[in-house]
Amino acid sequence: MKTVSASPAETLAAEAAASRRNVLVWDVPVRVFHWLMVLSFAGAYLTAESERWRLAHVTLGYTMGALVVFRLVWGLIGSRHARFANFVRGPAAVWRYVRSMWSPRPEHHLGHNPAGAVGIVLMLALAAAVTVSGWAVYNDLWGEWLEELHEVSANLMLAVIGVHVAAVLISSRLHGENLVAAMVDGRKAGSPKDGVRGAWRSVGVLMLVAVLSFWWLQWQSAPTGAGASDGAAALGHAAERDDD
Repeated sequence: MKTVSASPAETLAAEAAASRRNVLVWDVPVRVFHWLMVLSFAGAYLTAESERWRLAHVTLGYTMGALVVFRLVWGLIGSRHARFANFVRGPAAVWRYVRSMWSPRPEHHLGHNPAGAVGIVLMLALAAAVTVSGWAVYNDLWGEWLEELHEVSANLMLAVIGVHVAAVLISSRLHGENLVAAMVDGRKAGSPKDGVRGAWRSVGVLMLVAVLSFWWLQWQSAPTGAGASDGAAALGHAAERDDD
């Protein structure tokens, strides 16, 4: 019986496919940061106009600021794909990646791609601006113009997040991978040598403990009963005086 041997190109493709398997790309701190940031921004944005939920808004805003500080530090000392040096590139690399998206074989990166890096840097910068301006507004510092800056920064961050989500969905389709699932389990298809060795679970656990402890302390400081009623009455009287 005559057998048909595979061509050299087919053999190389088969070997490459066999060498690729699910490898750890995103360590636990990166994933915990990502989902806590999503929760904090969404919660803070939704409670921004409610005086009743002011404590929740402030608490989530401070959480977001602390997360930004952590991500900046982790971007310097964290695992391979978490480091800024691994994925932040210049304009030429960003433009090359964007152009490749229209080609039959888009440029692929196991970690963040150059265009995605731009979005990450923008979101971190805007999150810092939102936190600092929100803190100043909350403490009545530096004038009313900061309230406008706070609102504009939050809306710009929402717009960048919208573009980021759309880019994730498009990239998932073009590269045939689920980037949302990868930010849950931390794994993507790639060569074992390109993965990270440690998940840094202890750091992720400490992050969760720190954030949940802060939330609990804030909850304990919330006014209750008569104190809450007196506070609401005081706010009402203040509003009446403003109207007069």
